[in-house]
Amino acid sequence: MKTALIAVVLLGLATISRAADPEGFGLWKSDAIQKSGQELTGKIDEQKFAFQQLGNYDNHMIGISHREGDGSAEMHEAQVDIWIVESGEATLVLGGKIVEPKTVKPHEIRGTSIDGGTISQLTAGDIVHIPVKIPHQLKIAAGKTFTYTVIKVDSK
Repeated sequence: MKTALIAVVLLGLATISRAADPEGFGLWKSDAIQKSGQELTGKIDEQKFAFQQLGNYDNHMIGISHREGDGSAEMHEAQVDIWIVESGEATLVLGGKIVEPKTVKPHEIRGTSIDGGTISQLTAGDIVHIPVKIPHQLKIAAGKTFTYTVIKVDSK
């Protein structure tokens, strides 16, 4: 009986502490983030890409991206991209000019590749900040995967 009472009290305290979280608070534990690449592998699309949104807030969005092939070249006219590499490796092409640019939705331009630009190798633990209006593209070597947390921040 005493054990049951203690369990009820502890459960009540846990509920109260969760209820006290401020509106808009989000917490994603590292073990869940680390498993996300494996989970997203089963959701890969024809572009060899899968995405899971974690939270959408007033001026930013947080999600997990998983790639098993090259991404298209892209440029965001009104959002900053922040990436935190969780696992895998990729080549980032940054700057230059987008080849065959097309507006795919308001303030987002995509193309087939980037002409020029600088090359950076990305691996687990790297953090990337891409300002607005900067072309960028991820290239994934055959047989490799790349999983990263994405934070998109509205610049306006």
